[in-house]
Amino acid sequence: MKAVAAYGSWPSPISAVAVAEGSRGLGSLSYDGRHLYWVESRPQEGGRNTIMRWSAGGEPEEILPPPWNARTRVQEYGGRSVLVVDGTVWFANFPDQRLYRMAPGSKPEPVTPAAQLRYAGCVFDSARNRLLCVREDHRVEGEPQNTLVALSLEGVGEGEVLFDQGDFVSAPALSPDGSRVAFTSWRHPNMPWDNTSLWSATFDDEGRLASLTRHNDAMQESVLNPQWDKSNRLYAVSDRDNWWKIYRVDQDRFAAVESGLEQAEIGGPDWSIGENYYYLLDEGKIAAKLVKGGVESLVIIDPATASARPLALASASIGDFLPVADHLFVISAAADAPPVLLETDLAGAQQAVIRSSSDFSLDPGWVPRFRLVSFPTGSGAQAHGIYLPPANPGAKAPEGTAPPLIVSVHGGPTAVASPTFKLSQLYWTSRGFAVLDLNYRGSSGFGRDYRRSLYGQWGIADVEDAVAGATWLAERGLADPDRLIIRGGSAGGYTTLAALAFHDSFAAGASYYGVSDIEALARDTHKFESRYLDQLIGPYPERMDLYQERSPINHLEKFGAPLLLLQGLDDPVVPPNQSQLIFDALKSRGIPTAYLAFEGESHGFRKAENQVRALEAELYFYSRVLGFDTAERLPGVTIEGLDATP
Repeated sequence: MKAVAAYGSWPSPISAVAVAEGSRGLGSLSYDGRHLYWVESRPQEGGRNTIMRWSAGGEPEEILPPPWNARTRVQEYGGRSVLVVDGTVWFANFPDQRLYRMAPGSKPEPVTPAAQLRYAGCVFDSARNRLLCVREDHRVEGEPQNTLVALSLEGVGEGEVLFDQGDFVSAPALSPDGSRVAFTSWRHPNMPWDNTSLWSATFDDEGRLASLTRHNDAMQESVLNPQWDKSNRLYAVSDRDNWWKIYRVDQDRFAAVESGLEQAEIGGPDWSIGENYYYLLDEGKIAAKLVKGGVESLVIIDPATASARPLALASASIGDFLPVADHLFVISAAADAPPVLLETDLAGAQQAVIRSSSDFSLDPGWVPRFRLVSFPTGSGAQAHGIYLPPANPGAKAPEGTAPPLIVSVHGGPTAVASPTFKLSQLYWTSRGFAVLDLNYRGSSGFGRDYRRSLYGQWGIADVEDAVAGATWLAERGLADPDRLIIRGGSAGGYTTLAALAFHDSFAAGASYYGVSDIEALARDTHKFESRYLDQLIGPYPERMDLYQERSPINHLEKFGAPLLLLQGLDDPVVPPNQSQLIFDALKSRGIPTAYLAFEGESHGFRKAENQVRALEAELYFYSRVLGFDTAERLPGVTIEGLDATP
């Protein structure tokens, strides 16, 4: 028999500790000799990234001991920080951002100097016995300089600049015979999903670039992830026909690789350096990561028959994948189980788990069945999302009641929500909350037009979609219209603040390192996103009026709903003053407000203890401001503007 209890107060075995400490991040696969390598992030070790390896018949082993931390800060969001060739491991060390070389079991040795330099996306140039890397130079005045450099394997050096014709440059790709290299670049105010240039070049006798060719002079397109086949023919991904897909490139001619796929994308927003969306296999076939409606899967494309065969994997999202001979290594995230690193064949038929992202086990009854939803929104448009109902095998709500709804707004805003198993979401659904994981206009995975529909409309279209989605679900009895909550991080935090400033639909909100003053952000953020707002809002300072008009900090009189603010004090993307300013302002106006700041945290919380504190604080905050009891005793949070204090 299920116990009857109000939504939000259901007892749950999914504690905040289980969410944080029982998890590990898996990414950046590489293969060398007979070993598979990957990077593993560990919240219980302060968010440290270690390097793991595995070989058939053995167990995973850690090869990078503490305190080493394999993480790069290029573009602040980082990217591939590890390269393994012939038993030698190169990695970027987070504290000093130097590149190091090591053999497993030996002490790492630096290969770059102690200077304000960062490196990412390195490849091994065997023909010239060197590394080719993206380098970010912070020694210069003004913005750091991003270039493609060659690093000698002898001694310690900062690298020779090979290419500097842009504000940004992507990870290089070498042809199999080492005779050619390809990469992309872009200039302000573009982001890599806006307008990028595809380059290729040969090498002269000194190893410098020669016969440098730009392949897409006249196109306004996002080209990314260049690769070479075994015949040294160039391929790349482009969104020139609205959907990211693979093209064969010959000079300025782009020939689409026909797959029979429609309304789906191979490609995505390159927030980090060095992601691969496809691999060129033998016999002309291609293994590719496909995204459709926020759901990712792996397919094998056969251009000869213009067809694509899905792999038999229960994936909702693909963290990374790597074909090796007739094997395939995949970080697969399903909808009903924690992400795993597994080995399978090119059909996805025989699967063996190498590593799980979580040690926490859970009965299937706690996992809600997701529902992909689309609903009408502003300007006659349609928005999308993933609805998760409450799920608890031991509890049910009183008849005639509807659950509180959390509208979860992803960051970016050029990103996407997928229906993957997340203990952080089950933390809520198991207690009786419903969740709408929102793919508002501007999200990726729905085509270029949908992605660009947010341009000029940030703070308007995304907020309309959040309100429309919550209202649409409430009208169908799937959410309590009086207990609608909005939460988000980074750009999602801005949408949260804007929704509370300009609408009265939500009863509470939680902003994780969100933007309260867009004008201040335009003047004080890192290089990668310093002109992002030109697209999302308008050029600054020419359209200062729009920045002021859409900044929640300038519309305090419209705030009424209680707000929780959570912020890392070492955040270079959204500076801490963004949260502090609006906290002080709302506090002075008597709006129920709480603020938690975390020392040593950057843009996103990596330390387990801080993840636990933030999640418990959020539940405590909602229980206080919405007036329900929690099943467990939680640490208190000081909520300014409420009569009682914890």
